[in-house]
Amino acid sequence: MLTHWFLAAVHLLAFALGFWAVLVRGTNFQRLAKGAGDARSVLIADNFWGISALILLVTGGMRAFGGYEKGTDYYLQQPLFHLKMTLLVLILLLEVAPMVTLIKWRVALARGATIDAGRAKLFARISHFQALLVLLMVVAATGMARGVTLG
Repeated sequence: MLTHWFLAAVHLLAFALGFWAVLVRGTNFQRLAKGAGDARSVLIADNFWGISALILLVTGGMRAFGGYEKGTDYYLQQPLFHLKMTLLVLILLLEVAPMVTLIKWRVALARGATIDAGRAKLFARISHFQALLVLLMVVAATGMARGVTLG
């Protein structure tokens, strides 16, 4: 029972961390686009975003498919779970371009080179949209926890 509670708490806290991190990353991208920020602040927020994603994937996988919660059959038959996974896929697809760019930034900064911040404004919008999707995932998760069914 304590393991179930611990996994649920860590999973929920990772949502909070992820929401904060992607929101801050987007804000830092905005500042950079305006010439008022720096790449390192974007990268620090991105580190937290990545850590939260890893925690969410591990704890979520354990809860849904590791026998720690209601069981795989429950989740696979739950429309809100499918919504939550669709939102996750959308977040991951949106993450491809910022992730590739930020990897290039990390390499460039390690070499002492300059970065190309030309798409910072676009990445700010993407990050803020991802924050909204994270919130929607929490809404879907709370519905699942309460046994809400659609239809």
